Amino acid sequence: MDTQKILSVVDHTLLLQTSTWEEIKEICDDAMKYQTASVCIPPCYVKQAHDYMKGQIKVCTVIGFPNGNCATATKVFETKQAIADGAEEIDMVINVGALKAKDYAYVSDEIKQIKAVCKDLILKVIIETCLLTKEEKIRMCEIVTESCADFIKTSTGFSTGGATFEDIALFAEHVGENVKIKAAGGISSLEDAKKFMELGADRLGTSRIVKILKAKQQ
Repeated sequence: MDTQKILSVVDHTLLLQTSTWEEIKEICDDAMKYQTASVCIPPCYVKQAHDYMKGQIKVCTVIGFPNGNCATATKVFETKQAIADGAEEIDMVINVGALKAKDYAYVSDEIKQIKAVCKDLILKVIIETCLLTKEEKIRMCEIVTESCADFIKTSTGFSTGGATFEDIALFAEHVGENVKIKAAGGISSLEDAKKFMELGADRLGTSRIVKILKAKQQ
């Protein structure tokens, strides 16, 4: 598997609370240079990034991030604003508490409402695997599939753990044919990236792959 194939599925990511426009701009420059799938950045920078890159790279942003427990109406509003600002991909965080309470209708309805706003734009559903049991992960594979979202995504990178090989294999076994898989959080090497892709990941949420390549070229 060549390096460019890996880069082509990377959502080049910077979501730290301290992120400045200059840092986001560098992420955008890197994404354009290395031809990543997208940049994944905070909502407040979507318009600037969209205008700056002029359609060269897709802008992805996060909704209900990182905890996922704001009101559904708030997530819907965030999504509408992000799309108006130029976001072409949306990564939303589920309400983990609702899932834990087995309120599956709530979780499903929220995803469906946000997908209705996204329409043909890509919606990725972050389920925060490190907080879930195996049974809850499988249930979320089913919910994401029936809610017609485009991707199931492992993690925010802001909780107690990130993507694992075991979770990607589990997703691949249980999601429907209409659902792709995004591994995010803790992907720190080209070897890990390749393994995640071999197990079924269609996207990788990481900043480290580009950093590794930049370091090699210095």
